[in-house]
Amino acid sequence: MKTAITGGIGSGKSHVCQLLKQQGIEIYDCDSAAKRLMRTSDTLKEQLKRLVGDEVYIDGNLNKPMLAQFLLAGEENKRALNAIVHPAVARDFEASGMEWMECAILFESGFDHLVDRIICVSAPRELRIDRIMKRDGITRDKAEEWIECQMNQEEVAKRSHIIINNDGSPLSPQIAKIPLHTANNK
Repeated sequence: MKTAITGGIGSGKSHVCQLLKQQGIEIYDCDSAAKRLMRTSDTLKEQLKRLVGDEVYIDGNLNKPMLAQFLLAGEENKRALNAIVHPAVARDFEASGMEWMECAILFESGFDHLVDRIICVSAPRELRIDRIMKRDGITRDKAEEWIECQMNQEEVAKRSHIIINNDGSPLSPQIAKIPLHTANNK
């Protein structure tokens, strides 16, 4: 059974994943994989150069400011970039043989179709804002802007099979209720 851990920025999904890893669960990190693939995949590099321009790589290194500028230029650019990166990450996950993934934008990327079960890590908005501000050293307005860029937390929870409430109460009892090691249904 393939399982995804999702939740909005500041919800604590990475912390929950760390607790699962301590129990021997290997978890594919979609965000790290996307960054790795943009650095290492020749196919992806060529596609990004065609989309953004040759200068998106300088001496073989991803030009992050240029990529960010391209993304911020409009929704169409974001969709075009995602159409290149998301399928590469999906293929990489499937090839990894892992049964668990961490993905902040599970539904937006269409990765919900790659898994059998979805666990949403949820936290109150004010707590999320506080965590983001402290973690990233940003203003409240910027933290709220990042939250607004993602799917509404209530919608993510509604589409999920299991909810972990990361509101400051102990996580271990909630995680203990989740069957962690299941036979592969495929």
